[in-house]
Amino acid sequence: MPQLSLTTNVPVDAVVAADIIKDCSKALARIIGKPESYVMVSINGSVPMSFAASEEPAAYGELMSIGGIGPGVNGKLSAALAEILETKLSVSRSRFYVKFDDVKGFNLGFNGSTF
Repeated sequence: MPQLSLTTNVPVDAVVAADIIKDCSKALARIIGKPESYVMVSINGSVPMSFAASEEPAAYGELMSIGGIGPGVNGKLSAALAEILETKLSVSRSRFYVKFDDVKGFNLGFNGSTF
């Protein structure tokens, strides 16, 4: 169950948000190797944010997944997400952090239970 939360200081309208969500969802499913029906993506724009003492466009992401991430995959994920944000929001790759969290299934609730 990959779940990506993105936060940026760039204003994001509904059309751009939908494009980013769609592109990120497809990239996560492809790279992690899980069905896209398991992927959840959210984006929150216009959040006050400073990166390197500057309020130029920046973004932060957190990706949680039960497996599928690790040293051999995280670089590919980071590159794909950075490309999407650079293309859609003009956030430079050098102004984007992403945190990866490989969680145990028993620590994630879904449908009234855990995995």
